[in-house]
Amino acid sequence: MTRFRAFGSPQRYLQGPGAIGELAGIAAGYGAKVPLVIADAIVETLLHDRLEAALGPGTRFAEFNGECTAAEIDRLARLAGEIGADLILGVGGGKAIDTAKGVRIQRPAPLVIVPTIASNDSPTSRIAVVYTDAHQLLEVRRMSANPDVVLVDTSVIAAAPARFFVSGIGDALSKKFEAAQCLGSGGDNFYGGRPPLIATTIADACYDVIRGHAEPALAAVRRGETDEHVEQTVEATILLSGLAFENGGLSIAHSLTRGLSIVSGVAEALHGEQVAWGLLVQWVLEERTEEFLADQLAFYRRIGLPRTLRELGLQGDPAAAAATIAQDSWTRAPYVRALTQPIDPARLEAAIRMTERFAGP
Repeated sequence: MTRFRAFGSPQRYLQGPGAIGELAGIAAGYGAKVPLVIADAIVETLLHDRLEAALGPGTRFAEFNGECTAAEIDRLARLAGEIGADLILGVGGGKAIDTAKGVRIQRPAPLVIVPTIASNDSPTSRIAVVYTDAHQLLEVRRMSANPDVVLVDTSVIAAAPARFFVSGIGDALSKKFEAAQCLGSGGDNFYGGRPPLIATTIADACYDVIRGHAEPALAAVRRGETDEHVEQTVEATILLSGLAFENGGLSIAHSLTRGLSIVSGVAEALHGEQVAWGLLVQWVLEERTEEFLADQLAFYRRIGLPRTLRELGLQGDPAAAAATIAQDSWTRAPYVRALTQPIDPARLEAAIRMTERFAGP
């Protein structure tokens, strides 16, 4: 059977300081009378007035409980049906956004994503990651299409704690290398097709922007400011990174988040922090040179990305954790075999152990 090249993206992407004000025109364009905003209590408190002013008096707010579970998606989908919501807005971090996507799957309506942090690339994708009540990854659901609009207000992003910004950098950093491994190993992208050429181009550009702009951007964010470095880095961590992973595919760095999600302490780390550590393991498996690894570790130090399991929050024995992470990731991650080098659970565990040795103090 022929494997077609496949590409997907949001219909529209808007980014810049004060972009939330554009919601008025967006809602009017869809003829929305009852917009439903899904956000946690903190985000709603911070942005309630601005959102209501932009969307109109018919706006309804639904408080997200903090975890993207099947039960939470069902609850909010029922609410959307009861009020006749004709526009869904996911406002907040990755889990609030994914919950809004889950609602859209059950109740089709235009979907607008408004991230308040740049901690990962979930805003642009059609994927919703669902967890158990114990905060362990349960399943991945897919919308029939990507969000209709992704609106990124960088004045809001810059006001968030810098740790989220760092996490987004870690998530985006991996895409160049994961897309290359997926393509080289013959893997599929997230549309079930071959990665098109543009996916590699986007992934490479994402990496170049991160290495060229992330450090001064982080300095600006720590001052609570936006500048061109921030704008370029946010575009990389949200738009370029999101397009790269869905169209280019994933590999080891993201596979290891499956195993990390069941290890106490480490499971509480942010997604991008986990991915950054997993990328170190992928580079070991790729047999990168000492010079390459030294350069990347120096960048990790300057940015503040985790280099070891202990820096991710591990309290127990790293050797025992390595075995658990390797076995669970091998069993549950669908793209763990997307590697041009030979791979099996034993080699994966050995690479984790080696990473802990060379990346440690």
